[in-house]
Amino acid sequence: MPETSVGRLGHPRGLSTLIFTQLWERFSYYGMRAFLILYLTAPVMSGGLGFDDAHAGSIYGTYTASIWLMPVLGGVVADRYLGAFHSVLIGGMIIAIGHFTLALQSLSLFYCGLALIVLGTGLLKPSVTTILGSLYDADDARRDAGFSILYMGINVGAFIGPLITGALAERVNYRAGFVCAGVGMTLGLIQYVLGRKRLHHVAGGLEAEAGVEVRSAVRTAGVRILGFTPTEWKRIGALCVFFAFAALFWCAYEQAGSTLNLFAERHTNRMVFNWTVPSSWFVSVQAMFAILLAPIAAWVWVRLGPREPSTPAKFTLGLLLVGLSFVLLLPAGIMAQGAESVLVSPLWLIAAYFLQVVGELCLNPVGNSLVTRLSPHRVVGMMMGLWFLSIALGNMLAGYTVGVSYSLPLTTVFGTIAAVMIAAALILKILNRPIRRLMTGVR
Repeated sequence: MPETSVGRLGHPRGLSTLIFTQLWERFSYYGMRAFLILYLTAPVMSGGLGFDDAHAGSIYGTYTASIWLMPVLGGVVADRYLGAFHSVLIGGMIIAIGHFTLALQSLSLFYCGLALIVLGTGLLKPSVTTILGSLYDADDARRDAGFSILYMGINVGAFIGPLITGALAERVNYRAGFVCAGVGMTLGLIQYVLGRKRLHHVAGGLEAEAGVEVRSAVRTAGVRILGFTPTEWKRIGALCVFFAFAALFWCAYEQAGSTLNLFAERHTNRMVFNWTVPSSWFVSVQAMFAILLAPIAAWVWVRLGPREPSTPAKFTLGLLLVGLSFVLLLPAGIMAQGAESVLVSPLWLIAAYFLQVVGELCLNPVGNSLVTRLSPHRVVGMMMGLWFLSIALGNMLAGYTVGVSYSLPLTTVFGTIAAVMIAAALILKILNRPIRRLMTGVR
């Protein structure tokens, strides 16, 4: 049952506990992610691993994709065995150990550290979202706003993480950056344990009842999906369509940590008063805009009321905007790789990130909320994991693009991404009505 205790913002008090837990977890993830591609490509004598762009991009893409792929399994583990509350706790511990392992800077331990972070995130991430969904009734008008508020808290961590860990990694050494990320996750664990009383409905009987329901369904039906109704199948079909288009969106959006991160390092003028701005800091720009715009988006959705655009319409707008962001980058690519090979203004990147974040606000928090509304209750954790699968595919493609962009002109890379995203937006626009029929009453 949803939590009845209301906090100062008019939302369940458990929301604040989840916000700060995710803030520190995202601090650790985005902080390390901001300098990961730089660490992989930096010369060994500079403390890096000395990989070429194609190899580094493959590792980066595989790691970031696995971060989003593992929640598929983690959601099942949370649903059937550990429960959401304990999955967050155990997952956070594993993540922290993984970051501290990376700080040892051994090549074999490097892969071990990445694997630990992937495993821990697989447990933690879907469970936080599942817990948040349990705080509200299915028809609660505050539901989307609550997800948008959590999204804003996540982006606070994503903003300060690269600023602190990135500066330590580039100005001190990479080991300091890894340690900082581990400390961030540890702080998140401490906060989560201190706020556990606000999540008592999840840590106690409700979670146990959900586990009994799932295990009973498996024993009596043999295969869980045989219990789905025709309406549930239609809604799952709608989710599959959203998964496909979301994967395309994330392929473009996640260029920030790979292709655009290297673009910032190699082709932008980062000098400010004789001081070079760390290239990893540009990864924070998306989060900065998200922090500024998320409250506005939450207010707009509530303010529009019955005039609020449908979820398919929001997804369409998100794809269009991320496509236009790469159209905007085309002139910068021409100047960067032209005859004079000038260092371009970082304002090109900042403007592109603004469009991307506005697009993300139309897709990401809304998509998270949609999964909890369309999924059958007994498998919501697993379905949330499948939602992260779309992000995993997008991240893998983003990592692959690093190797491709190394051998192709930037205008070709930016132009291709822009064309694919805009075409996807047009196709989704055409499919809006059929998708809404599959959603059977859910907006």
